Amino acid sequence: MKMHVLILLAAVSVMLSGCLGNASDNAFESVMPETDPILSYIAQMSLEEKIGQLFIVRPESFYSESESEEVNAQNKNGLIVWTERSSELLKQYPVGGIILFGQNIIDPDQLNTLMDALHHTDGIPLFLCVDEEGGRVARIGNTPGFDVKRYSSMLDVGQSYNWDEGYSAGHTIGSYLFEYGFNVDFAPDADVFSNPNNKAIGDRSFSRNPAAAANMVNAAVTGFHDAGMMTCLKHFPGHGDTDQDTHNGYASSRKTWGEMMQCEMRPFISGIQAGSDFVMASHITVPNASDDGLPTSLSREMLTDRLRKELGFTGIIITDAMDMKAITRYYSSAEASITAFNAGADMILIPHNLPEAFQGMLEAVNNGTISEERLTESLHRIISAKLKYGILKQ
Repeated sequence: MKMHVLILLAAVSVMLSGCLGNASDNAFESVMPETDPILSYIAQMSLEEKIGQLFIVRPESFYSESESEEVNAQNKNGLIVWTERSSELLKQYPVGGIILFGQNIIDPDQLNTLMDALHHTDGIPLFLCVDEEGGRVARIGNTPGFDVKRYSSMLDVGQSYNWDEGYSAGHTIGSYLFEYGFNVDFAPDADVFSNPNNKAIGDRSFSRNPAAAANMVNAAVTGFHDAGMMTCLKHFPGHGDTDQDTHNGYASSRKTWGEMMQCEMRPFISGIQAGSDFVMASHITVPNASDDGLPTSLSREMLTDRLRKELGFTGIIITDAMDMKAITRYYSSAEASITAFNAGADMILIPHNLPEAFQGMLEAVNNGTISEERLTESLHRIISAKLKYGILKQ
């Protein structure tokens, strides 16, 4: 990469902080003229680099099945040391980001060493991501040996109905993540715990009350941002009403869009207003809110028409993990990635088979299934966000 272009990028970072995307199909040209230095940066990227930026993967995702067995044998079934082989594979699949899970985290010294290596990889700097909601989803907080504040659940935090408590949770979690070198937290959970039979979300939500959940999500996003951490609202359009889990297969909400606007959308709207950087699209189907019958992560009606245009979200839309059975039972990794991207997703999280997804996206651009304009649109959001948070430096 010709990194000297970043000098130009820094000069326009303030301008870009308010326009990371577009809310309509035709707005792209008006907010990104030919003189936009980010377009100049994108133009110097190879097609492989462009495709790679669309993926956030686990560190194990690069490895073949036989190599994965060796990697998993190291400890806890996950990669805990970034090796020369890892660097070689990253050059082959130059992804936009890497997400760590509990099996990649052993203790503070090991995590510091791993994160230092990830910060010094060649190529375009990475989104370094984690699921650290607080409560039962906390990769660092639930690993012994880390001196960080632990939360029983976000539902307990939300019961205070106090904006300051939500802010404190976001700022506290964001601060220790920032110290360990992360720049993206897939939090806060913006679901409303509206179905008492829901076990996938449950106490991960701030509240059963939409207004209370909205208030706490707004507070948490603000706290994360003040700690220097990017946020991701999940799981659009709301997983709290289902009684199934997309990790295991099909899940659905029977609500209409109007009903969702009165309940599920309120925390998302509040989080968007607070400036959340990402929104994660779930794999749930919403047959009474959309006509295509597709999982939300693959639905243009939900991602482009609802989230992008109607709700006005201009940041990065990322899918939920594509290795979940709600996707893998019905779609190949290439099919799922291409469909999600053309539906309006900017980034694909953890495809079941990275080489297949990568090659499929590459071929889709070459044969015109994915347009160059559509590709550049998402890359502009991704590169802009990396610049805004200092991930790409001058």
